[in-house]
Amino acid sequence: MKRRLAIFASGAGSNFEAIARACADGTLPAEAVLMVCDRPGAAVIERAERLGVPSFVFSPKSYESKAAYEQEIVSRLREAGVDFICLAGYMRILSDVLLDAYGGRIVNIHPSLLPAFRGAHAVEQAVAYGVKVYGITVHFVDASLDGGRILAQEAFPYEGNDPEEVHRIGQRIEHRLYVETLRRLFNQEIS
Repeated sequence: MKRRLAIFASGAGSNFEAIARACADGTLPAEAVLMVCDRPGAAVIERAERLGVPSFVFSPKSYESKAAYEQEIVSRLREAGVDFICLAGYMRILSDVLLDAYGGRIVNIHPSLLPAFRGAHAVEQAVAYGVKVYGITVHFVDASLDGGRILAQEAFPYEGNDPEEVHRIGQRIEHRLYVETLRRLFNQEIS
């Protein structure tokens, strides 16, 4: 069965593009049917347009509450027939509105070896702490911050102290690891 994916992103969208291309070329048994972005003007919007993936772009400030914009997101997801969500650099914590509607069907990628260094500044925290082994984690999303069952991890050594360099190294791994993990998940090689 081909999954119908919504990919959520807030910034440049390189993980969005890796997933959308893997859907288009058949690497993933899935179709990218919607890109959701919470930042009008983000580079991911142009990527989605170029790849022919419909977008729902919103500004959280134009809604009365988080519940209100998440209810609209759930509506858009249902209209598009979405059955699985991939968070790909989406920089918002999900509330019960999305978790209740899609619980157990939301996956995220995070730039640390969870459970270490949770949150938005994981790489900067790891560099400040002086770690020598960094990593990437793909995990299910639950109500906890960067919690949820871990699906895959990959570590890499780094001896420097430049967060940007760690991000660059990590992103190369992210693009491959996220797609591989989704493929294994959708093909039921991971339970």
